Amino acid sequence: MQLKKVTAVTAVLLTATAMAACSSSKSKGGGNGSASAQKLTGACAPYSAYAGHKGTTVTMFGSILSPESDSLNKSWAEFSKCTGITIKYTGSNSFESDLPTKVSGGNAPDLAIIPQPGLLQQMVLTGSVKKPPAQTVANEKNWNAAWKSYGSVGGTFYAAPMSANMKTLVWYSPKYFAAHHYTVPTTWSGLMSLSAKMAKDNTANGFKPWCGGISSGTASGWPATDWLEEAVLSTYGGQVYDDWISHKVKFSDPKILAAMRTVASYMQNPAWVNGGYGGVQTIATTTFQNAGIPILHDKCGMLQQASFYEAQWPKGTKVGPDPTDDAMAFYLPAVNSSINTPVEGGGEFVTAFANRPEVQAVQNYLSSPEWADARIKVAPGWVSANEKVDQSLYTDPIDKLSAKYLADPNATFRFDASDAMPAAVGSGAEWKAMVDWFGSGKSIPDVAKEIDAAWPH
Repeated sequence: MQLKKVTAVTAVLLTATAMAACSSSKSKGGGNGSASAQKLTGACAPYSAYAGHKGTTVTMFGSILSPESDSLNKSWAEFSKCTGITIKYTGSNSFESDLPTKVSGGNAPDLAIIPQPGLLQQMVLTGSVKKPPAQTVANEKNWNAAWKSYGSVGGTFYAAPMSANMKTLVWYSPKYFAAHHYTVPTTWSGLMSLSAKMAKDNTANGFKPWCGGISSGTASGWPATDWLEEAVLSTYGGQVYDDWISHKVKFSDPKILAAMRTVASYMQNPAWVNGGYGGVQTIATTTFQNAGIPILHDKCGMLQQASFYEAQWPKGTKVGPDPTDDAMAFYLPAVNSSINTPVEGGGEFVTAFANRPEVQAVQNYLSSPEWADARIKVAPGWVSANEKVDQSLYTDPIDKLSAKYLADPNATFRFDASDAMPAAVGSGAEWKAMVDWFGSGKSIPDVAKEIDAAWPH
């Protein structure tokens, strides 16, 4: 689940207006699938492979809203200036329901930015998604192989990764850790030992080692799905995780039940949670946006939450690893140390509903490391899993930390499972069951049974 998917703001229409193209001369061939191409000169020379479509417009639709969409438009401004291709982007806070309506109504955008593999599969089954051009396919080698699989349906590659966020993180206060002589744990046993020590050392003012919140309007429950996904991936590895997504491994399977008990061992331990808010049940009613705030007031030690949580800290919060900084995150250690660097993340994929040459030119550019570099320069807090990205461009400490793991070709990377499962399960029954689990104390077997029963037959 991603932050922009649960932010209720008015949809906006943002347009990147084509400006005068750089000086150019015609040449034969081209790398964008068009019959004609142009050789651009000067500052526009790097965009020659995308040229030849001056005066055209490509429509794009997604869930990205302002202010994030502002940097999105800035990221391709030079591309538009040099190629003459206008990219007209529209963002909607009801994207997941709007896109199928647009497609079924014959009003599909040229490109869509889809954050859930399950929705991508739904769109492919309509027969309206176009396969990407050869250069976009070639660019996919710049990502961990798992990313290609999530942009594929039935073994066919349809959608290139666009952005990424890191879920395998724990937020904490470097200032508080330094004052109490705590060190960042690097093993699961170390994390649990630190939790026990925090609970023993600090009993005043409602302090607890962990805080959490899973309330998120109609999307309530999603943060707890991340906690479970981390436990499954870092205990059993990628194959069990994949089989769980496809329901070959059911929620009632002993492995998944054991992973749920792992989550309960620290996130439902009344001596360890919910810092600053009260008992375990308050996790169900505390918003995910507010969940980490007690960290800043020395009432909570840690919060397991994604990289995009950085945007939730109050203005003026110093984010960084220094002992004087207010907030930072560390890599969540694997439950099973034999799993090689388990990393769970989320992201977005560029999907095409048209294959005109100018649309393919935009696809090629957005799948390139050059575009990712351009986006990083104008969007602090934005991360790419493209392994060819210039890592020195990241200036934000959380971005650097996230990119280190997301672009690691040797990591055991997997996409957010609830986003990859059928919507009736991942964003339906499982979200609801997580709220029941924390809010009403429903038993682990009953929670698993409830989710399994929702699986499409």
